Amino acid sequence: MRGEDRAADGGAAGGPEDRWAGEDLQRADSGTAQEWPRTPQREASSDRRRPNVVIEGRYELLEPIGSGGMGEVWRAHDRRLRRFVAVKGLLDRNAMTAGTQAAAMQRARREAEAIAKIEHPNVVTVHDQVETDNQVWIVMKLLEARSLADLLRGEMVLAVPRAADIGLQVLQGLRAVHAASVVHRDVKPGNVLVREDGPAILVDFGIATFEGAAQVTRSGSVIGTPPYLAPELFAPGSRGPTPASDLWALGITLYEMVEGRVPFAGGEVWEVQENIRHSPDPVLRYAGPLAPVIQGLLFTDPGERLDAATAEAMLREVLGDPFGPDVTATGATAHPPTAVSEAEPGPVPEPLGPPAAAPRAPDGQRARGGRRKRPWLRTATATLCVALLGTAGWLVAQGVGEGDGAEGGSTTTGAGGRGGSALTQKWKDTNPTLKIGVKDDQPGLSKYDGKTKTYAGYDIDLAYAVAGHMGYRRDEVAFTTVPTDYRSTALRTKGVDLVIASYSITPERKSASPGKDSVDFAGPYYEASRSFLVREKSGKYTIEDSSDLRRLGVEVCTARDSTYETELPKRGFTMTESQPNTYQDCLDQLLDVTSDVYAVASDDIILAGYVKANPGKVRRLENIQGAEGYGVAMRPGSRGLKTEVCSALREIMRGKAWEDMYTKNLSALMDNKNPPGRPDLTECEGH
Repeated sequence: MRGEDRAADGGAAGGPEDRWAGEDLQRADSGTAQEWPRTPQREASSDRRRPNVVIEGRYELLEPIGSGGMGEVWRAHDRRLRRFVAVKGLLDRNAMTAGTQAAAMQRARREAEAIAKIEHPNVVTVHDQVETDNQVWIVMKLLEARSLADLLRGEMVLAVPRAADIGLQVLQGLRAVHAASVVHRDVKPGNVLVREDGPAILVDFGIATFEGAAQVTRSGSVIGTPPYLAPELFAPGSRGPTPASDLWALGITLYEMVEGRVPFAGGEVWEVQENIRHSPDPVLRYAGPLAPVIQGLLFTDPGERLDAATAEAMLREVLGDPFGPDVTATGATAHPPTAVSEAEPGPVPEPLGPPAAAPRAPDGQRARGGRRKRPWLRTATATLCVALLGTAGWLVAQGVGEGDGAEGGSTTTGAGGRGGSALTQKWKDTNPTLKIGVKDDQPGLSKYDGKTKTYAGYDIDLAYAVAGHMGYRRDEVAFTTVPTDYRSTALRTKGVDLVIASYSITPERKSASPGKDSVDFAGPYYEASRSFLVREKSGKYTIEDSSDLRRLGVEVCTARDSTYETELPKRGFTMTESQPNTYQDCLDQLLDVTSDVYAVASDDIILAGYVKANPGKVRRLENIQGAEGYGVAMRPGSRGLKTEVCSALREIMRGKAWEDMYTKNLSALMDNKNPPGRPDLTECEGH
């Protein structure tokens, strides 16, 4: 079903492509007969086909969309209104006995009534409730849409803004569900339908229950999908599913969207729960400003977990819409860096001083590997503080006046006004920490060490050097990992102040629509050539140079939103159908002999680092025409900040520090002791 739309009430448990279906669940296309007592069955195909079953003289069951131990979903025709609908049974056949049938029917009636009252654009519309002799059905809108699970199978990961947008819509749907005292119990990508031009819709209420209802189990285990089940559901004396357990599942879904995998893997419930117990803090590489939202939703103690209102406020902040409708935030939250680097001192100028211990994270933040206690304050005072940000404080935070020298307090005018004497104000005066976005997977340029929790490389040394000229000590610099397709968004959402991450200066990036993906650059501080990486040995292709890639039509992998994604097709190269977030992801596919990726396109310095890290496995082809000038990126209109960065770059390029940084980090990779020619700072003219 990859790449196809599907008509569904979401991914019904046990439906096609549901790899987490329980052992007792069956695929809709299974040849095994369903065993629902007195439930309408689809007649096996024969020469003498019987008429379809019609429920209550109105809903003609046409074909099963999904089926399983927890229920069936049928594509049906509403004869009265002449429209197609989805019809689903709520009762769990495994939980019913002759003695419990009456109680189960009564409970299903109440659940159907509660679900039918939910009216929200992010929740599947329920049209009707129908009861047969021992089944309760809900009739829902038939949605022709692709599931989030299908989308992730095709694209692997989503950019942070898109993930945040989908997550926000699902959360809004959940808030409506919880307001009706219903707990969904199976929030996961398979139960979220997405459209490019429409809302994300939460579907599949086949195992929904009331908050606080008795825990219903199947074969002694909690109902649901193992990787998305909250740990408190398995604690002694658990009161069963609650809204907090739905929010845990949303956190898992957000993680999966940006990281490309679930944080706690396992084919069985006990495996998943054991992974949670041993490693409760999954590493976040690509989450950017979504990291605190995901971390807050994945607290194992439901009492410390983010509530829905706070999570919604944080998601809106990520999307640059902190005061959207129906937001009741319970506290203001800052975006913590992915990690604070304590790299070895490099050849950087004073006044950096010796390395210092990483600063303590502010209240409401969590450093990698650590855990907060009671992080989310639910008080009227905190709510009032957030509301106050809507006035002057918020205007300052959003940088009103950008383009007039007001960004971050870069300049302030004296008594003479704009035409009078001006008092220069340094960026540091209003920004005690310099937040810099960097890569974490480029040996020699910028690499993150998980053991020491530090970044190292040419870009890192340059970042410290620029920071030093701006008056920052090392312990006042915070690095955040930013993948290629998230760099501009990290700047726009003010998750970082600068990006120093092999960010190539191009006219397209500078001329994008203001407020969208446009950036301003200082630099270039390095000029890289374009090249390809191929397998050292390939059983399918003989590749000597780049012309072989074109002649043979070899699929080339590159990072999404890189310059190569648009430039190479113009030169006759064949690109992979879907580009991943990072060059490292391309390298991983290249090293996998079972994959169809046989070449990676990137800058020569990046590829040289990969060759050094994987000796005998990959090799670099000759460089092709074109160069990539790396710039220090910032938000457009940051005039005062750009002046400071340009001043720092001029000093670094004039002195010996630039050569020392090259010698330390890059000369061994490039097999060239002499640094290349120093680029002209064309993006600093006039500053």
